[in-house]
Amino acid sequence: MVKREKYLEKLRNLQDVNLIKVVTWIRRSGKSTLFKQFQDELLASGVKAKNIIYLNLEELENAPLLNAYLLNDYIMKTVDKKQKNYVFLDEIQMVNEFERLVDSLNVKDCIDLYITGSNAYFLSSDLATLLTGRYIEIPVLPFSFAEYVSGYSVDTFDNTFDRSFGKSKIEIFNDYLIYGGFPEALNMLNAGKENDIRNYLSSVFRTILEKDIMKRNKIRSKFDFENLTKFMFDSIGNIVSPNNIANTMTSTGNKINKETVDNYLSHLTDSFVFYHAQRYDVKGKKLLQTLGKFYAVDLGFLSAIFNRNSQFNIGHNLENIVFLELLRRGNRVNIGKAENTEIDFIVQTPQKTTEYIQVAWTTKEENTFEREIRPFEMIKDFNKRILLTADIEPVTNYKGIQKINVIDWLLNKEVL
Repeated sequence: MVKREKYLEKLRNLQDVNLIKVVTWIRRSGKSTLFKQFQDELLASGVKAKNIIYLNLEELENAPLLNAYLLNDYIMKTVDKKQKNYVFLDEIQMVNEFERLVDSLNVKDCIDLYITGSNAYFLSSDLATLLTGRYIEIPVLPFSFAEYVSGYSVDTFDNTFDRSFGKSKIEIFNDYLIYGGFPEALNMLNAGKENDIRNYLSSVFRTILEKDIMKRNKIRSKFDFENLTKFMFDSIGNIVSPNNIANTMTSTGNKINKETVDNYLSHLTDSFVFYHAQRYDVKGKKLLQTLGKFYAVDLGFLSAIFNRNSQFNIGHNLENIVFLELLRRGNRVNIGKAENTEIDFIVQTPQKTTEYIQVAWTTKEENTFEREIRPFEMIKDFNKRILLTADIEPVTNYKGIQKINVIDWLLNKEVL
């Protein structure tokens, strides 16, 4: 079992803090395992089993509790009012009037409350208004590459790029590019069931689209929505806007207007299928309202949908992996504009520093290297500059620009 240390650390730091802990996630990203690991830590620290209450509200046996008042009565009869109780409510959006429920439970001194949901519905404006200042969000993503390596069936590998023990880092990274970071996909790979992974991912993806998005948001045109979703996966790493998406799709025979595209994109980001990166003008020091980028929550969906190998659009796929890793590390991430050039990522770190990152599969060709560093040269400040590539070479420094192997960067959180 992969220990999700980054998220456990967040939960530890928030234990007994008088805030509702809201864990957001996409289906099958490992939330149940995370809760189990945290509950095990609570038990090991001396918390009694009777003081830990966990309810998965999607399970049929809990159907009678899908009413805020009935569930509140059940919990209040179960907890020990003289001790601290840790209450975990999984898929809270299944409960009618859940906003009232969590608000009521949160004011009880004997309850430390943790809730989850598989889409952003339960973080709607109504909940945000009701619970202003009383909740904190903990977004959970599929496995990072470091977590993926820790759960890989190969016991160890050489710290170089040579095949000394089982697979090399490059071969494991290639699997990560193809199959993505969903925990069950890794379990299937370890079990030698590679041929079944795409079917599994396709099934997860279909459930998310049909159950979490289309049904909940009452989308009328399945054809338009699915085509837009495929278009967005095919546009990873490209600058887009609702207007140019609508124009492009219409020109290929799928007539759709800007407003519909805008709504569909909101549904896809609310459900964590895509993440939106806004464009930032370095010179003007302001966010731009148009022409952002969208990154997929997991590249495994890409191979499941398009049945493509890992080398297709490899540079943009690598950019997607770096974007998600930057989010995992607690950064605020935008794409950038510097004069007439584009910066892949402008990063605001938790330490309130600014860093610039360019991502390329390789810069061995001189003209490619010059193209990638040109945006750095357009920036007149002295913030950190990093070029991440898959080139196999030691960390180098060129005019203050660090060139780092992306696999080493992904495995070493202290690099950035």
